[in-house]
Amino acid sequence: MPVNSVFLDRDGVINENRPDHVKSWDEFRFIDGAPEAVVWLSQLGLRVFIISNQAVINRGIVPRSTIDDINDRMVVELERRGARIEEVAYCPHRPDEHCGCRKPQPGLLLDLARRHALDLCEAALVGDAVSDIEAGQAAGCTTVLVLTGRGREQLELAKAAGKGGFAVAKDLMSAVTLLRKSTFGAAPVLGGGVDRAARPRRSVTYRTDLVPAPQSLVVGSGVEVEAVRLPARRPADADVA
Repeated sequence: MPVNSVFLDRDGVINENRPDHVKSWDEFRFIDGAPEAVVWLSQLGLRVFIISNQAVINRGIVPRSTIDDINDRMVVELERRGARIEEVAYCPHRPDEHCGCRKPQPGLLLDLARRHALDLCEAALVGDAVSDIEAGQAAGCTTVLVLTGRGREQLELAKAAGKGGFAVAKDLMSAVTLLRKSTFGAAPVLGGGVDRAARPRRSVTYRTDLVPAPQSLVVGSGVEVEAVRLPARRPADADVA
C-alpha cells in the first residue's frame, strides 16, 4: 500500500529513551542515524508527524513548558538538517485518566488526520512499543516496530501475546527503507517525491487534552471509530524557520 504520510513516535525512535524520562533538552540525545532517516522521509515527499505519550506532564514530573521546549528544539535541529515536520502532537494524560489520545488509543492519529486531511490507509506509524503498533492498527495505518528504545523487549511481548500484522525494522533508517520499497518500489527516488517547497509552511503546534467527541470517523480499515476533538489549541511561540 503506498504511503503518503508517516507518524513517528519520539522516545525510542528518534531520541534515546531514559529510565527517568527526558526532562530537559540537555538530556535529549538523537539515536544514531535517526535525524538522517527523518530527512530522508521528507526528501521522499512524505508528510512527517511526530507523536508521543507524555504522561510526565500530568504526573507532575516535567512541566508542559519544558516538553514544548524540548520539542521545539528537536524540530529546529531536524529542520536545520533538511527535514520538514508537519506537526508534533503529544498526550499529557496518565493511564488512569482514560483519555482518547494516549496510545494505544488512536486519538492523536485521528485528530491529525482530520485536521490535515490525511488518508490513514495511506499512512504509516513507526514506534518502539506495542502501544504504538496498536494505535496505528486501530487507525488503519501500516505499522513498523523498530528495535531501538524498548523495541526488542516489546517484540518479545508481542510474540508472547500473539500479536502480529506489523513489520519489524532494526532502526528508523531501516524502517524508512521498508516504507520506500513499499511505496516506490526498488527504484531510487531520493529527492524525487513531492516538492517540499511547493507546500505552504505550517506552524508546528502541540495538540493536547483530546477528549471524546460525539461523532465518528471512518479510517483506512473501513471500521467506524469514535473520533476526537480538541477543546483548545496551543500554537508554538513562532514558526520554525
